[in-house]
Amino acid sequence: MLGWALAFFVLAIAAAAFGFGGIAGASASIAQVLFVIFLALTVIAFVVRAIQGRSVV
Repeated sequence: MLGWALAFFVLAIAAAAFGFGGIAGASASIAQVLFVIFLALTVIAFVVRAIQGRSVV
């Protein structure tokens, strides 16, 4: 999921460089949502592993 967020971020930067504002904005929004979902899932996974008594790292 982090890879998809990075891909959309790069797409947004490239689109902005070529002047495609709408595509750049949409890609940046998608990248932001995917990154937030990735962070939430990472935190949930760490908490679940900690509760189960396994190593978090």
